[in-house]
Amino acid sequence: MTHLDIAEVAHRAGVPASTLRFYEEKGLIAPTGRRGLRRQYDPGVLERLALITLGRTAGFSLDEIARMLAPDGRPRIDRPMLAAKAEELDGRIRELGVLRDSLRHAADCPAPSHLECPTFRRLLEAAVSGAGAMPRKRIQGSP
Repeated sequence: MTHLDIAEVAHRAGVPASTLRFYEEKGLIAPTGRRGLRRQYDPGVLERLALITLGRTAGFSLDEIARMLAPDGRPRIDRPMLAAKAEELDGRIRELGVLRDSLRHAADCPAPSHLECPTFRRLLEAAVSGAGAMPRKRIQGSP
């Protein structure tokens, strides 16, 4: 059976060796042994690292990811957790859309000062109140 040393795994996975050691401490991956001082890994660790990367990209914590990985390296998917994360991402996408629209409005606003723009003022008020939302529609012809 061919094993990969830590440098090869780090290179192929696109992460520093320190990340691999950290994931090992967290119980996300495990070396199969050592050759001298260098950790050795089963090639299947690359797929496990890809799953970890995907989970991190989706916004899962390492603890959440750990719960979705079986000790043998295969995924143990928690479908309700995935559905909840998808809903969370939908909300974040809506927030980002509002933020994008707000930035575009601020860039194009004809008001002499952004503080004179009613739309920008509503955005500031929403930010102070914690609502973080701006009206979706821009009123044509008004600042």
